[in-house]
Amino acid sequence: MKRITLFAGHYGSGKTCIAVSYAEYVKKMGNKVSIVDLDIVNPYFRTKDSERELAELGIELVCSDYANTNLDAPALPKEIYTAISDKSHYLVIDVGGDDRGAVALGRYTPDILEENDYDMLFVANCCRPLTKTPEEALEIMHEIEAASHIAFTGIVNNSNLGDETTAETVKESGGYIKRLSELSGLPVKMTTCTKEVYARLMGEIPDLFEIKLQEKYYAVRKD
Repeated sequence: MKRITLFAGHYGSGKTCIAVSYAEYVKKMGNKVSIVDLDIVNPYFRTKDSERELAELGIELVCSDYANTNLDAPALPKEIYTAISDKSHYLVIDVGGDDRGAVALGRYTPDILEENDYDMLFVANCCRPLTKTPEEALEIMHEIEAASHIAFTGIVNNSNLGDETTAETVKESGGYIKRLSELSGLPVKMTTCTKEVYARLMGEIPDLFEIKLQEKYYAVRKD
């Protein structure tokens, strides 16, 4: 496990839920951990939506003062530099969607590369409209790398259909993820799913990682 783990991908790929779940996982292993919300393009789902749960676990959240407002301002707190340089903590970074969101990461890339103790993980979801093929996902991957000036080191398979996701949904994404891995030359670091699906697939798919959807997701579905 690297000290710094970054999650980036296409808009709506699910990287925020993964980043929050991964930070909680690192914390429950007995480590100090902080999570940075670097998503300045202000999508609907934010790491800040899980602020209460993170605080209860003792996980520090660093995010813009404009998170969860209607302001789309590229204002990033100076505490991000502190979080990156503090080697006593593990750090999880939720990077903005696509190349536009990844631009903000570029200002911190030199420090991350200098330490060289990081994983930059591409969150892939073959169920999303603009990443239905491995080739489409690869194009977005390259755009994010160009904008952030940091190369991906692995892939996260987060293929899902929301509440309609089944064990078969995840298994059927295997060929897609295998092809994306071949095209990019990157390993598949984990395959994510919710608790219910995890129970069905445990022992069947390698590197399975259980995620918890944010409370806001359930609220939106209810409405």
